[in-house]
Amino acid sequence: MSNDAVKTDSPDRALLVIDIQNDFTPGGALEVPRGDEIVPLVNQIAAGFSNVVQAQDWHPAGHISFASSHPGKEPYDIIELPYGPQVLWPDHCIQGSHGAEFHPGVDLPHTQLIVRKGGNPLVDSYSAFYEADQQTTTGLAGYLREKAIETVYVVGLALDFCVAWTALHARREGFATYVVLDACRAIDNDGSLENAMNEMRRAGVVFIESRQLLGDA
Repeated sequence: MSNDAVKTDSPDRALLVIDIQNDFTPGGALEVPRGDEIVPLVNQIAAGFSNVVQAQDWHPAGHISFASSHPGKEPYDIIELPYGPQVLWPDHCIQGSHGAEFHPGVDLPHTQLIVRKGGNPLVDSYSAFYEADQQTTTGLAGYLREKAIETVYVVGLALDFCVAWTALHARREGFATYVVLDACRAIDNDGSLENAMNEMRRAGVVFIESRQLLGDA
């Protein structure tokens, strides 16, 4: 796709804004380093899209992905669950909590859909398309198809987890998929960023910078 094509909004394109929530920004329970830095840029990018979807992590208390739910385990330990390996996280984005709210700087009044994920207490959910069992859908793919969306651009937190899983599942569902790298931040735990970037490349995800959307390229 040419830069001109990237810059031009179209009804067949959507921006997916992933998990820009208080608990994922500085001072939050699961802070993504410098996660708040992307907020003004995401607002600027979103102003050029008529189709905007936000994903929101939304866990019940005692979620299976919380280290506190597993006596003797610590945050960032990895355990095996029926659907595969699970990183254990600090308690975060608990339903109805301040930490689960969108960052106060997020200004996306034209958002058309908010996808809440992670509500099943027994299955984690990074992706805006599927829970971590890789089978249970959020309904996002069907929503985008009903709106005749063909291409998605992904921004948000964290690049190596929820952004990457969303991008991979967007490709799995047949959407042309772009990740706007400077509008994301990563946790980068034990090589997670490099692994996620390699996996996205193999899946055909295209990496771009915001200037290619904002007309500065």
